[in-house]
This record gives sequence, C-alpha cells and structure tokens, in this order.
Amino acid sequence: MVKVKKPIATNREAKHSKGQRVGYVRVSSMDQNENGQLEGAELDRTFLDKASGKDVKRPQLASMLAFVRAGDTVVCHSMDRLGRNFDDLRQLVLGLTERGVRVQFIKENLTFTSEESTTGNLLLRVMGAFAQFERELVRERQREGIALARAAGAYKGRKRSLSPERAAELTRRLSAGESKSALAREFGIDRATVYRYLGRAGKRSAPRRRKTGKG
Repeated sequence: MVKVKKPIATNREAKHSKGQRVGYVRVSSMDQNENGQLEGAELDRTFLDKASGKDVKRPQLASMLAFVRAGDTVVCHSMDRLGRNFDDLRQLVLGLTERGVRVQFIKENLTFTSEESTTGNLLLRVMGAFAQFERELVRERQREGIALARAAGAYKGRKRSLSPERAAELTRRLSAGESKSALAREFGIDRATVYRYLGRAGKRSAPRRRKTGKG
C-alpha cells in the first residue's frame, strides 16, 4: 500500500487555517499618532492607513481586504475607522462576512459574522435602513422647501451677479477698454464673471451675416 505524503502547509496557510486576527487602523493625515486604537489587542498583523475617512480608496484598506481569508477576524477600534458613512460601512462589512471573515468593533462592542441570526447583522441592516430613511427625508425637505419658495414667489432660480443697470454700465466700460481686473474689484465680482458679461456684449454687437442666394 502506497502512503501519500500530506503537503506541508506554509506558516501563512497554517495561520489562516485556524484564522488570524487582523487589525485595521486609520488615522487622519494630520494625526501622526496611531497608538491607542488597538492597544492591548492580540493581533497577527496590522494594516495602517494615514488618510481621511472621506474616501474608501485607501491603500492599506485594499491590502487588508486582499489579505484576509475565511476564518479570519478583522479588528477595528470603531466603525468610523473603517467606513466613511453607513453605506460604505455596510458594503465593507457585508463583503467581508460573505467571505467568512468576522468583523469586530471594539468601541461599539459589536462583532459581525456570516450568521444571519446574530444581533450584529440585524443591527447592521437597521443602520442601513436608517441611513436610507435619512436620505429620503433630506430629499423630501429640499423638494418641500423649493415648492414653498416657488409658491411664495421667492424661488427664482440662480440670480445674476449684477442688476440690469449695473450690467449695462459694466458692459459699456468694458467696451471702452477699461481694466477687467479693476472693474471686477469695483463691481465686487470675479474675473470669470467679467468675461461672461464681455462675451454677452460681443454676441449682441456681432453683425448678422446676410444670406446670399444664387442667380
């Protein structure tokens, strides 16, 4: 009978077979002190990003997502260290748990797993529902505010920078060759607005081409 030798697992494969505890730390680009977030936590490896939370495109976050395997646990100090908002947080956590990776937040004392019956996953779905609810309320308030302003005659869209009288004066002085920078300062507008009025004046003064016919 031939004995088949079992392949020897590498250190990384051996660790992943029992699951690693992987820390993720994010500090702002202005804050050079990352100590304290996961102090005292037993971790096999830590990924550190020095970046703003406004963007999920962080190099070490991408490296951490590529590194973890089923059975691992991602450990973060708090939810705001991982996601910039509820939508990003939900996508990241759900993406990890669907791969069999546990996600643990120390500050909130929450652990998310692939088991649908856990309290953590229920809370995550509730948080997502509240985020969507809040967005809908903001949109509704904006629509109601515009409707009320229109009904009261107060909503007229974007206002022009100058009154018709001031615009006519600016156009006349521009045509006379006065300095655009000086006029911008005097009228309290930027140079882009000055050039916009100059363009309008040029269009009005341009002669129309007369159509010519054959024969």
